[in-house]
Amino acid sequence: MVDDFGKVVNPLLLAGQVHGGIGQGLGQALIERTVYDKDGQLLTASFMDYAMPRADDLPSYAFRWIEIPCTTNPIGMKGSGEAGAIGAPPAAMNALLDALRPAGVTRIDMPATPAIIWQAIQRAAPAKAAE
Repeated sequence: MVDDFGKVVNPLLLAGQVHGGIGQGLGQALIERTVYDKDGQLLTASFMDYAMPRADDLPSYAFRWIEIPCTTNPIGMKGSGEAGAIGAPPAAMNALLDALRPAGVTRIDMPATPAIIWQAIQRAAPAKAAE
């Protein structure tokens, strides 16, 4: 992961912000799923029912930053809180589609849970066999 955060004042805090954002984004893309009943009642209202990303759900990755000071404030800082959360979902979903393309999967929605991935492969199998 590489990004431009302007002037970095606290590298450890920055790394924590980015790591947390990547975890949030990957959780959104791959495991977090809200479920409602027919009346609109939330059924995944606790962590017993809702999958919250944990450290062991996440891959290892390298983190680097580029310091290009912002010109619109005297400190030269830029935001960092959303950096990982913005880039992680499309990166994960594009990688997943690339991996599933040989199986005939051309579309998959978030969250791409194991069950949803399995269903996408099963739906694509008849079309792939017809080729």
